Amino acid sequence: MADPRMLTADESVLRNVLERHAAERPDQVFAIFDGGDRWTYAALASRVRRAASALYDLGVRQDDCVAVWLPNGPDILVAWFAINYLGAVYVPINVAYRGALLKHAIDLSSAEIAIMHGGLIERLADIDCATLRRVIALGDEAVAPPGLELLPATLLDEGADALVPLTRPVEPWDVQSIIFTSGTTGPSKGVLSTYMHLATTGLSHPRVNDQDRQLVTLPMFHAGGTGAVYRMLLAGGSIVMVASFRTQDFWPVVVGHGVTAVVLLGVMSAFLVNEPLGDMPAHRLRHVLVLPLDKTAIEFGKRFGCDVRTVFNMTETSMPIISDINPTALGSCGRPRPGIEARIVDEFDCEVANGDLGELLLRSDAPWVLAQGYYRNPEATAAAWRNGWFHTGDRFRKDAEGNYYFVDRAKDAIRRRGENISSFEVEAELGAHPAVREAAVVAVQSDVSEDEVMAVVALSDGATLDPIEMIEFLRPRMAHFMIPRYLRIVAELPKTPTMKVQKHVLRADGITPDTWDRVAAKIEIRRERL
Repeated sequence: MADPRMLTADESVLRNVLERHAAERPDQVFAIFDGGDRWTYAALASRVRRAASALYDLGVRQDDCVAVWLPNGPDILVAWFAINYLGAVYVPINVAYRGALLKHAIDLSSAEIAIMHGGLIERLADIDCATLRRVIALGDEAVAPPGLELLPATLLDEGADALVPLTRPVEPWDVQSIIFTSGTTGPSKGVLSTYMHLATTGLSHPRVNDQDRQLVTLPMFHAGGTGAVYRMLLAGGSIVMVASFRTQDFWPVVVGHGVTAVVLLGVMSAFLVNEPLGDMPAHRLRHVLVLPLDKTAIEFGKRFGCDVRTVFNMTETSMPIISDINPTALGSCGRPRPGIEARIVDEFDCEVANGDLGELLLRSDAPWVLAQGYYRNPEATAAAWRNGWFHTGDRFRKDAEGNYYFVDRAKDAIRRRGENISSFEVEAELGAHPAVREAAVVAVQSDVSEDEVMAVVALSDGATLDPIEMIEFLRPRMAHFMIPRYLRIVAELPKTPTMKVQKHVLRADGITPDTWDRVAAKIEIRRERL
């Protein structure tokens, strides 16, 4: 390839990379799972070929979208890799989705075929499944809702272990996935990610090699999870994939499996630093990516003898800002990496002075490195990529040394324990309650880290509302992490003269004496285990 900034297909495309490693290092372990299964590169390639052949026999072709609704584990790894092996587009869906949010994701995906966990399929009965026609059910037994054909889990293991034909080679600029990001002033958007985008995200991490082993705790419907897996595939290394992060399991897994690299988000580093350990066993952990860079993140590196870095990243970007090893500037994200330009601008896209607040804008000197827009949403794509720059929607400042600091979100998005939450989507479900006239949802400071969700509602004339009743109303309608912790009932929401809700007033008010607290009421809402 003439452009030296571009990765070749052999360096970035999943099918090419997987086949190369299967030939060059067939007996090397690539994946270790919760149950103890260990897959070599050769075994993984064989499973992926069989699943890809089965999908091909069902009619899946290059550029087709295939929805995947699975938790972390062997099934989702095979499903993702098999879809990309065909040159098709992997569309993962958050396993917590239900109701209107699930309907939106299924509709936007354009998928006719989905691979799903059997325990989730009953949620489809209450929604319009749009173009979806066939579902391969894995795990628990399931009953297909009307209009859907249910296919057995064994199907994915019954295809031919052979190279599936392609109508054309898969290229670095082809779309690899559509990953849903949180909505801000509207429903969630599907981010179009190319192989070049995903590969660059992985390669922007501090350089790992074929001797490294990454602990993957983040889900495969988040860019953080897919990026970690792809990083190790490109490097010829290995992964340990677990269902989710659990403080008490972290060090046994790290020590027991020789983990050398991990990503710690939000409260993870604080939980680990505060966990009583006794005698610390010897470990191989050396690459730790921590977000945000706070005192506990720095303490983690010092206490456990690891090299710590921090970054700023979004689903749409590719690790554009990254720190040096073991940074000390608390709250900083680092500096733009080579190949990335960054600006902090005012509302008119004019650059602000060092120290002043503004929106972070990004662009790359190589094509296809950033996401290519939002699937089936040209208006949002044009707005985000205006004037030749990607507008992050996040407020930053820069110091005299060139360090970038994330300050807050210009968007109405909330981040709670690693999950991005759309205030728009929570408000829509609150508004579906017959007692609610209008609702606003804002982030308030968590007593642990990141945000907590606070709902402020005005009731219909003559209506009353029991907060517990509202929580029970919301449980079947939205993901567990979206359900508000705090609920405040007001006579009227604060408005501008043009009748827009003044969320900054609600954020400034914060948790008032009349605010109801779900945690104080001892109502616990946990993620559904599959």
